[in-house]
Amino acid sequence: MTQTVAVLGTGKIGEALLSGMIRAGWHPANLLVTARRPDRAAELHNRYGVDAVTNAEAAKRADTLILAVKPQDMGTLLDELAPHLTNDRLVISAAAGIPSSFIEARLAAGTPVVRVMPNTPVLVDEGMSVISAGSHATPDHLAHTEEIFGGVGKTLRVPESQQDAATALSGSGPAYFYYLVEAMTDAGILLGLPRAQAYDLIVQSAIGAAVMLRDSGEHPVKLREAVMSPAGTTISAIRELENHGVRAALIAALEAARDRSRELASGNS
Repeated sequence: MTQTVAVLGTGKIGEALLSGMIRAGWHPANLLVTARRPDRAAELHNRYGVDAVTNAEAAKRADTLILAVKPQDMGTLLDELAPHLTNDRLVISAAAGIPSSFIEARLAAGTPVVRVMPNTPVLVDEGMSVISAGSHATPDHLAHTEEIFGGVGKTLRVPESQQDAATALSGSGPAYFYYLVEAMTDAGILLGLPRAQAYDLIVQSAIGAAVMLRDSGEHPVKLREAVMSPAGTTISAIRELENHGVRAALIAALEAARDRSRELASGNS
């Protein structure tokens, strides 16, 4: 039987999932979207050929619902869906910091829920989406979720107890790299390079390093050591990074992100 999937909340992440599913071979006739504004609904219909419906209609028609709304909007959305949603539908939440138990408690008993933490590179089909089963989700539900999110990058299954750590690493992870690129660009300007040239040098170096990490299978220490020569420029730079506690600062930063994710999950704003 052909599955119908509805994407509720079509901001950047929701639209990225929609377009990724279509590129992966999903037929627009089997996809639904919801949008708050009529002009946005019309835009999505014209761009992708999908039906734009109300949240209630999506709950009635879809076999799988992807909740891609902001965390603060989740409670209101669930209240709207609950009267129309039976427990034979799969609910996938892509809202940061919302545990599956929050969703399960507001829907029909036994409703399968899968929690997903994607990151923004899903916009360029290079995302990392971390997937966890709720109390009633089966391996088939997880596989179906992987099929959807696999169209916009990689997926990884973890126990839900590890979602906060995964959020700190991959959910927030792209921002750390942008921060480093920003700092290195400023350094390039200090060293006398025009901003555009410094930026190009750093971005291409970052892309190349990431591909080497992904494809070589080598430990990052080994790859780093391959760049360093005795008494050379690289080891001089690494010494300064260590002297200024950059490694410890990164570890502390990720701990802080993990802790904040826990606070959000517990309802503390």
